Amino acid sequence: MTHDTDPKPISKEWNYHPDLPLADLSIFKWPPDPHFLGRWVLRNWLTMSERVMMVLLATLCWWLLYPPLEAAKTFAFGWVLQIWLVNLCLMIGVAGGLHCFFYMRKGQGKTLKFDHREPARGNQLWNFSNQVHDNVFWSLGSGVLQLTMFQVVIMWLMANEYVPTISLTSNPILFVAGLVLLPIWSAFHFYWVHRLLHVPFIYKHVHSLHHRNVNIGPWSGLSMHPVEHLLYLSSLLIHCVFPSHPILVYFHVIYLGPGAAMTHTGYEDLLIKDKRKLALGTFYHQLHHRYYECNYGNQEMPWDRWFGTFHDGSDEDTKETRSRKKDMYSGV
Repeated sequence: MTHDTDPKPISKEWNYHPDLPLADLSIFKWPPDPHFLGRWVLRNWLTMSERVMMVLLATLCWWLLYPPLEAAKTFAFGWVLQIWLVNLCLMIGVAGGLHCFFYMRKGQGKTLKFDHREPARGNQLWNFSNQVHDNVFWSLGSGVLQLTMFQVVIMWLMANEYVPTISLTSNPILFVAGLVLLPIWSAFHFYWVHRLLHVPFIYKHVHSLHHRNVNIGPWSGLSMHPVEHLLYLSSLLIHCVFPSHPILVYFHVIYLGPGAAMTHTGYEDLLIKDKRKLALGTFYHQLHHRYYECNYGNQEMPWDRWFGTFHDGSDEDTKETRSRKKDMYSGV
């Protein structure tokens, strides 16, 4: 049931947005701000944040759900199927749970929802004429399948000691460093892959499938063309170089898969008793889905600011972004 206390929309363009212009939240901004970095560590790693929840879930999967690494020494249908089923259930549980709470039960009404609109229905733009059904198809079909394929290959490489592997007891510092650095690596990788996907030819034939989701929801996070899944999930190949533990691999898998559902929820935070308890989407990325040629990365990395593609939510940046898009596609 919708909230009777839903706030009035902030503007014709947005139901809600944070204070504008958007502040610089990059951990790499210069000069360094020790207080900001301290708050970043506290918010992300010393509270029950989405990252800590993903680490706990990865640990649970390692302990109870995924096959032991020894089983992966030789390819066999049984353990590969087990990984696919676990990943399928994780995706359905996270994306489906968020969709059920926010969009079916209207558990938070439109409080902290960026876009006015609900998911589209009856539009031939989407497979099955339904945005959610289309997104579920691509997320569970190509998305979970390719996520599993990458994970299976990495587990086989680790089991056969073809890639550097660590233990919790012998390398605790490297393990903790991996937890902190993997989201930063993923953000770095995502920015450059995302810029590639916005090359007009590739955008038209590949990335446009994801960008049909101007009004995003949990199932849109991993809804991509198979070629985009291949590029996006190639972030996992870092485990072929960086000494890793299976928990680090599983954390990375959850971060890229179910984590994408969290960041595309369409809401800024989950409210419990009217208090913000869990960070979800960011207006930073919502602006990208609305205006396309801006905010290719995320707020932790400075690339958009450095390369002139940052949109701070202002009307001036909207005009500049639209002009850049027109120039990019003028010869296509």
